[in-house]
Amino acid sequence: MIFNERLKLLRKEHKLTQTQVAEQLSVTLRNYQRFEADGNTPNYANLIKIADIFDVSLDYLTGRTDKREVNR
Repeated sequence: MIFNERLKLLRKEHKLTQTQVAEQLSVTLRNYQRFEADGNTPNYANLIKIADIFDVSLDYLTGRTDKREVNR
């Protein structure tokens, strides 16, 4: 359940609505809501887009680390 909690936290920190993030990901609002509520994990392409939108690492999104920074 870490993914959905972190996704919601990041969205609120960036002051974005669910609709705005769904549009950036090119998914329906309902699909995005499932990412936050049900803990459904998006496909790999959308996972990368989410990491890019919020400028965090994939490891952070998936709960493998608490570091948000992307290794560059």
